[in-house]
Amino acid sequence: MRTTRPYIVALIVFGVAAFLPLMLSKYYLHMAILVLLWAFLATAWNILGGYGGQHSLGNGLFMGIGAYGAAYLVLTWNISPWLSMGIFFIVAGLAGAFVGYLTFRYGLKGAYFALVTIALTEAAVYVTSNWTALGANNGLSLPIAQSNNFAMLQFTSETGYFYVILVLTLLIMMFTIWLASRRFGYRLISVRENEDAAEALGVGTMSTKMWAIMLSAALTAVGGVFYIVLYNYVNPRSVFGEAVSVQILLYAIVGGLGTVWGPLVGAAILVPVSEIVRGSSLGQQLQGAYLLTYGVILVLTMLFMPTGIVGVAKSIRRRLGGRAPEGPPAGVTPGEPQTELSEQDGAAL
Repeated sequence: MRTTRPYIVALIVFGVAAFLPLMLSKYYLHMAILVLLWAFLATAWNILGGYGGQHSLGNGLFMGIGAYGAAYLVLTWNISPWLSMGIFFIVAGLAGAFVGYLTFRYGLKGAYFALVTIALTEAAVYVTSNWTALGANNGLSLPIAQSNNFAMLQFTSETGYFYVILVLTLLIMMFTIWLASRRFGYRLISVRENEDAAEALGVGTMSTKMWAIMLSAALTAVGGVFYIVLYNYVNPRSVFGEAVSVQILLYAIVGGLGTVWGPLVGAAILVPVSEIVRGSSLGQQLQGAYLLTYGVILVLTMLFMPTGIVGVAKSIRRRLGGRAPEGPPAGVTPGEPQTELSEQDGAAL
């Protein structure tokens, strides 16, 4: 029962969310779609950054691969975005392997790893801005849907898009639940907590990080495909821009690194905040005011809630239940070597 409880909770939460289109106006339904989209992207990032402790600032690169690739295939050969999800899942995974080999092979970690991912994403901005087949600076536009076409992921109302991203987000969260309880998940946590100790215990840290970045990249590209069918437009800065990559990780950090529900909780709070700020007089007068708001929230989170909202909620629940702490959350350096590994740690590693 204990092993199935997280799946049951996820099914119940998303089952309740399935009734939202019956209660929300078009504006708020679109906001709910954005919450789920960013939660999906943040969950994909969380595999590498939250569980693995490798804080990439370049996941926009993989999102752009999915968005641009799907748009190009639709416009050139009228290939279904569903098929594009599979194609660019593989392509982005290979791109992730390239980035991982380029960085992990030479022992880059921390700020150095983050800087390399930023540089590669900025390089993608330059390449696509000068690639005429991809629309250069103008980007690519898809035709507006005139009728519902599930095969081409085109809908005349927000409801269709809502249910597609609802199912995708449910699937990636259930995959994360499964992954975190497997041997690979324990290896990721051990790499995050103390890579040298993990290596000494026989964990293949290089291969663990490589698989993590490949999974993260591949899943992010799936979110990129959904992005293009939702907006019908993509340009270099809308996906490869540094603001996109920062947003992706911000939702996970605020919600709780290395937790299943953290990215969704973070997105559920920050997406409405950004939309409110954009629509306010401040947002209309000051371009990028929502990014300033994000910065303030991030600073406050790191100062007062370094484990994120979900991490704080878990701590409160443990105290109320009189249980001992399970170990240091992601992103918190313990006073002495320890991990979150349970009694299964020996077998898992």
